[in-house]
Amino acid sequence: MIQRIQTVFIFVAALFISSLLKLEFASLIVNDKLYTFSAKGIVSSEEIIYDGLPLMLFIALIVLLHLVAIFLYKRRIRQMRLLGFTILLLVGLTGLMFFFLYTSFDDIKVAFKIPIAFPLIAIILDYLAIRAIGKDEALVRSLDRIR
Repeated sequence: MIQRIQTVFIFVAALFISSLLKLEFASLIVNDKLYTFSAKGIVSSEEIIYDGLPLMLFIALIVLLHLVAIFLYKRRIRQMRLLGFTILLLVGLTGLMFFFLYTSFDDIKVAFKIPIAFPLIAIILDYLAIRAIGKDEALVRSLDRIR
């Protein structure tokens, strides 16, 4: 049943994560030069300083796993495990973002933007989806006992 609340949670989390491909995470000032940090990497106005291919692959994998989890609605236990793995990947994505940010330059001034919090929002949404799937599973098992 695709119209369950956990499907909405998973879909909104996938939208948040997929929007990371287009939005900027932070602005950096190093030696009076402005850099932007996005999924493409750390970019100056004319050149790419650090390539963001690992970030793009991580984001694409997480979005793909969210979409797969939506269609695993008949296998609730597998869906919960997949979302648990996705939460681990989201924590890894957050760590990778901060690793890229703070190991790129020595003396930097960082201005974070709102999309830096999107993985944390997706973690919360995935947790809510896991709880709702667990409630569905408990309901189905209780109905099996009655028969």
